[in-house]
Order: sequence, then structure tokens, then C-alpha cells
Amino acid sequence: MGGQDGIGGIEVWRGGVNAWECDEMGHMNTRFYVVRCMEGLSVLFAFSGLPGIFAAGATVTLQVDEMHIRFHREAAVATPLRLTAGFVRVGEADADVVALLHHGIGGALAATFRVVLRAAAPDGGAAEWPASFRERAAGLGMAVPAEARPRSVKSGPVPAIDAARALEAHRRISLGALAPADCDAFGRMLPQKFMGAVADGIRQLTTPLREVVVAHADPAPTHFGGAVLEFRMVHCGRPRTGDCFEVRSAFTAADGKTMSLEHWMIDPIDGRVWGHMESVAVVFDIDRRKIVGITAAALEALRPMMLA
Repeated sequence: MGGQDGIGGIEVWRGGVNAWECDEMGHMNTRFYVVRCMEGLSVLFAFSGLPGIFAAGATVTLQVDEMHIRFHREAAVATPLRLTAGFVRVGEADADVVALLHHGIGGALAATFRVVLRAAAPDGGAAEWPASFRERAAGLGMAVPAEARPRSVKSGPVPAIDAARALEAHRRISLGALAPADCDAFGRMLPQKFMGAVADGIRQLTTPLREVVVAHADPAPTHFGGAVLEFRMVHCGRPRTGDCFEVRSAFTAADGKTMSLEHWMIDPIDGRVWGHMESVAVVFDIDRRKIVGITAAALEALRPMMLA
């Protein structure tokens, strides 16, 4: 049950990658990393004295305010995985958690998670952690390894925006409504839905970007797609079952290896902001399983496509 030596934490999930969880790149889609993390949170809180944190009968539950993810190594179909997690900080009504997803054989680091969360009543109102939980959680502390720290995404508050005006230059990549399966037992959207909505629609933004990179690559890959190295996802609102959503995205920057993207989830009816996400993406050579470099010529061709 123990975590890594000198880091702490406990094992909170163990399993593997299913074929239906993999995308056209041949590796587990980003939304399922979030699914694993959320399942691990349930187990971590259970070991800390709050079993059933997402059960319909819970007297106190949790809401994720922010999740930072870094991807370190691919996880292909049938790959065994295990997740270790622990508390970095526990307040009276909030907490910070770190989680490390490792390959089950060999132990290579697959992904890291930093989660900022807070206690909530089932109706979404304010709540505090029971004293017994805080005492037990203190014994499940975990240090933050260097690999889990942000590398290329910003930190701090998400800027307030007038969505209708500020997102005019962003491309709509996803539009729909929240089904019961997208929400927890209390009808609130789960974080993996935001990630999934971006994953489902991202090609509408990135397909022309990838084509530019490949057109100027030497050698040019025969089969290519995209992969993500890092995410920061911030929940600004609490959409519920039946609420409509729209994701609007933009290409914001590039260097010799990566492209930076931003995504806003909003209510398309009244413009309320549900969430904000930053991602750092690469063009991926599917045959060689390598990142395709962005040449100087490709950077020049990409600049007119960046958000002004």
C-alpha cells in the first residue's frame, strides 16, 4: 500500500488500459487519465475516513477547482498501471493532492496530477471536512516530486472575461449538453467531461496546424497526429445535468517542439464561463512514436494562425 520511498502517499488505483480507451494515436486518451485520477481520489478519501465521497448519501463531498496534469510516457492498450496519491496540504475546507500514475511493470512514470479541491455539501453549498478526516489525512501526506511541477503552463487566477466578446476569435470545437453519465451523483459535471469535450473536438483546431508542421518537417512522417504534454484545467462554474456547453479554443504560441492552446468551456445560451484549460501539444509521428520538430519555416507559417 505504501508510496515511493521519501515521497509518501498510498496506492489508490491499479488496473490497465482498455482498447476502447485508446485514440487514433494508439495510446490512452486524456479523458481516461482524469477518470483514473477521480477514481483514485475516491479511494484516497475512503482511506482517510470519508468513504463514499461521491455517493448519493454523502453528507460532505468534494469539488475539484483545478487539475494540473503532465504526461511523461505513453500508455498503450493492455498496459498495466497503478496510481499513488497523497495530501500535500489539508485545510479546514480545502485540500491539495498529488498523484503519480506509473506503469505497473517496470515502474516508469506515465503521468502526474496536482489537484486543488474543496469540501462541498451535496447541494453545492459550503462545507468543512470532519475533524476525524483531517487527522487521518495528515498521516497520508505526500511530497510533490519535481516531475509533477508545472513546466509550460501558467498559474494563478483565470482572468475574468465577457465570453461573447472575448472569444470571438476562438474556434468552436465542441457543442452539446450534459448527460447524467457526465455528472456525479449530485448532478454536477465531472472534470473528465471537460477534458473529453476538448479531446473530441480538438482536431477542428489542430488539423491545419499539424499539416503545416509536417509540410516543413525533414523527414516528413507518413502517418501523424497529435499528443499532449501538459494540461492545466480550472473549473470556474458548476454546470449540471442538462446544461448546455460549448468549447471555444485558440492556438496561442509555438516553439521548436510544442504548440500552446487555450480552451474555454462556456454556456452557449448566456455566456457563463464553466471552465478554462491550457494545453501544451506536439505533432506526433505515429510510426516512429516520436515528436515531430517544428522547423523555423513551419514557425513562420504558423504565426498568422496564432491568436493575436
